[in-house]
Amino acid sequence: MASAAENTWVKIVSQESFASEVLEASNRVPVLVDFWASWCGPCRTLGPLLEKLAGEYQGAFILAKVNTEENPQLAMEFRIQSIPNCILFKDGRPIDQFVGAYPEPAIRKFLAPYCPSEAEKLFAVAEEQLRSGKSDTAQALLKEVLKVEPRHAAAHLVLAKLLINNKQIDEARQHLDAITLADTEYDVASRLREVLAFHSQCQDAGGESACRQKLAADSKDLEARLGLASCLASEGKYPEALEEFLAIVAKDKHFRDEVARRSMLAIFSLVGERSDLAEEYRQRLARTLY
Repeated sequence: MASAAENTWVKIVSQESFASEVLEASNRVPVLVDFWASWCGPCRTLGPLLEKLAGEYQGAFILAKVNTEENPQLAMEFRIQSIPNCILFKDGRPIDQFVGAYPEPAIRKFLAPYCPSEAEKLFAVAEEQLRSGKSDTAQALLKEVLKVEPRHAAAHLVLAKLLINNKQIDEARQHLDAITLADTEYDVASRLREVLAFHSQCQDAGGESACRQKLAADSKDLEARLGLASCLASEGKYPEALEEFLAIVAKDKHFRDEVARRSMLAIFSLVGERSDLAEEYRQRLARTLY
């Protein structure tokens, strides 16, 4: 059962009250309409989660629950063919929707552009500080985001990137491990775990100096080149590291289960997928591969 605080932001809506509780109300605040039915198993999963979020967002949006069995005309009017179906209303009209029992991270992503939570507002400021080059301030703000919303995957991901660049590997790993398969950031987090491996690969290879000595003796030694590339990446020397990884791809693209290609993709995720460095080496990688 919803708490009293949650009930403030949750409305049971019928055909008769829809105009006032949804259309008119959406002129003041976004209204998320949950079309559900008692026989629907996924609805019973999604409903309590939506009510919890409505309470947490404290009026950033209103949750309106419409039982499709009791209000078939509303279901027909909005062409509800599968439930649960959630439609977001703003300024008296539907502007977005999702169908199915979305997990919590996905619902937060859905709501973020229309009714940001306190955590999302802090995260936006942190991103702006980061774009301005104020990484220390951004890092402090991201920690505040996680105090408000401990499972904020995007904050965990950005913090992990900052910590990797500061060579705080154990702390970075903790933030990456907090990102789950249900989070849209999971694939990027997986690539960043490859970045963490550069440090151990460098140590296993004996360090940068040892790798350079081996390559001076035999320029075809791909193990030594991999070690050198890993050492350069672990030091944040990404252009030099990418050059060495690309050289491995050129010699043997299947070497160590395509480790060089995967390592380059990991660096792209760290420096920014659309950064000039990533774009340059993505094109060079494609030319080398194909």
